[in-house]
Amino acid sequence: MNIHEYQAKKILKDYEAPVSKGVVISSLEEIDDKIKSLDTHKLVLKAQIHAGGRGKGGGVKIINNIEELKNEANQMLGMQLITHQTGPKGKKVKKLYIEEASDISRELYLSCLVDRASSKIAFISSTEGGMDIEKVASETPNKIITCKVDYKKEIEPQEIEKIITPFNLEGKVKKTAEKLIKSLYKILIEKDATLIEINPLIITKNDNLICLDAKMNFDDNAIFRRPEILELRDFNEEEPAEIEASKHDLAYIKLDGSIGCMVNGAGLAMATMDIIKLYGKEPANFLDVGGGASKEKVSAAFKLILSDKNVKGILINIFGGIMRCDVLAQGVVDAAKEISLSIPLVVRLAGTNFKEGKEILDKSNLKILSASDLNDAAKKIVDSIKK
Repeated sequence: MNIHEYQAKKILKDYEAPVSKGVVISSLEEIDDKIKSLDTHKLVLKAQIHAGGRGKGGGVKIINNIEELKNEANQMLGMQLITHQTGPKGKKVKKLYIEEASDISRELYLSCLVDRASSKIAFISSTEGGMDIEKVASETPNKIITCKVDYKKEIEPQEIEKIITPFNLEGKVKKTAEKLIKSLYKILIEKDATLIEINPLIITKNDNLICLDAKMNFDDNAIFRRPEILELRDFNEEEPAEIEASKHDLAYIKLDGSIGCMVNGAGLAMATMDIIKLYGKEPANFLDVGGGASKEKVSAAFKLILSDKNVKGILINIFGGIMRCDVLAQGVVDAAKEISLSIPLVVRLAGTNFKEGKEILDKSNLKILSASDLNDAAKKIVDSIKK
């Protein structure tokens, strides 16, 4: 689960990490009252969306006076902000963060994340803050330092020293940085975060360390025990179909293609999408119904695929283990009849009760094409939507 910058900074502040003073607004009428708590000599106005690259897209503005603030806020609220992470459609800006500006001397990069490969926490630090860290890693990898630490109650002093060594800090700034590392470590563990990114982490001309921008992601599988984090979820930032999928415990991600996919198992789902691309078309979604899906869950998944107007055909690829092919088949038939299916449907069944499942499909009087294997299934659905 992702959260907004202003929410991430609230968590940082709760853990005594250094952040600038700021307020969030969702309407122009809130400005006069909320900025009373800020030093309005110079401000920064930031669009709050779940995507990076906001500055390049026009979603971050330096503000010199109140009149300029109101004019820029009026332009920004409701705009469709397009960045390299939003895709061509962009995201509608519904909230703005107004923050006191900082006199920047240096921009650094700092993040920590769960490293699944090593089962450790990885801290990444670089002197190249304010930039796309992937670009830095590609062009100047020597400027990135990664330090992996074990899960434990507290991070060790020698580990902290290694993490901040690239920054070449001294005095009070170094002490603040050491405290910040401890705070990030605690947040990651105590809030079940999977990523905390501070980019940039700045040093001001007055020698203060400030988290100028903040991004946090949280483990969806642990969110049940973090109600205070779940409360931060912004449904406006999510695809309606993905919200609906979560209600039925379906793993669903909307894509831009024309062939809807229903598969059991993430690996098989990836293989199914790959072979669709191999045959010249694009998948419209990733959808894993899981190992023990009920008839109702399968029906919900089928309706979810059909809610996407870009879908011109559907490929169902099921390898029955725990998942019984007859249960899936009945769910598909029920949903197809309820919605009056009018697009091509190709089904490949294998495994537990696949004969019974195929019989249910054959007796349904629906126009369903059976496939003998995955290659056959992909070819049939691609050929069907070309007609």
